[in-house]
Amino acid sequence: MTHPSESTPANPQKARKGLSRVWHATGYSLAGLRAGWGETAFRQEALAATLMLPLAFWIGRNWLETAVLCASVVLVMVVELLNTAVETAIDRIGPEWHDLSKRAKDMGSAAVLLSLLLCAGIWGAALVQRL
Repeated sequence: MTHPSESTPANPQKARKGLSRVWHATGYSLAGLRAGWGETAFRQEALAATLMLPLAFWIGRNWLETAVLCASVVLVMVVELLNTAVETAIDRIGPEWHDLSKRAKDMGSAAVLLSLLLCAGIWGAALVQRL
């Protein structure tokens, strides 16, 4: 006899296959982007990206330079979304101060800082070379 938890997955997405899984996963991803838009930092980075991504095609001298410029901008937004996910999960646990919660949030913030520094370094080097 099978245990009920073995036959029915807790997450219905795990049971989906093929295009149905892709369709639903896309919906979850879009919901994540909408949730990210509710965060001021992500909104600022996304708005900066609307300027920087087209500019990358002017600054980049070949497809590789353009791709690296674009990737560095998108990386900042990816890391910001992951940082927000960590903060949200920690906040779900509870609002009280805890050393491990602080540590997790600080590490997420440090990851955002490093991605911003990487982006600034790549763009700075490209601008110096271009101009």
